[in-house]
This record gives sequence, structure tokens and C-alpha cells, in this order.
Amino acid sequence: MSEVPRTGEAAVDEALARLGEADGAGAEQRAEVYEDVHARLAATLAELDRE
Repeated sequence: MSEVPRTGEAAVDEALARLGEADGAGAEQRAEVYEDVHARLAATLAELDRE
């Protein structure tokens, strides 16, 4: 994956950086990465709703 642009939100930047781990991985590993990224981003959105 090419360099991920920074958003300035640490939790989002970390989640997006994790997508790079899916490059060259098998289908099962890609699914695990995508599920983790989805969970991280959902948690970040939920946190914003609580503020």
C-alpha cells in the first residue's frame, strides 16, 4: 500500500496504517486486518458521539 495520508487524529491514523498489513496477505489475514480496522474506526466514531 502506498503511504497513508495523515488525518491528524491518532486513532484514525493508526487504523489506516494497519491497512498496509493486508498487502500481500492471504484472504484470511486480509479479512482479519479489515475487521480490526473497521472495529477501530467504529470505536473512534462511537467515542466522538459520547463527547
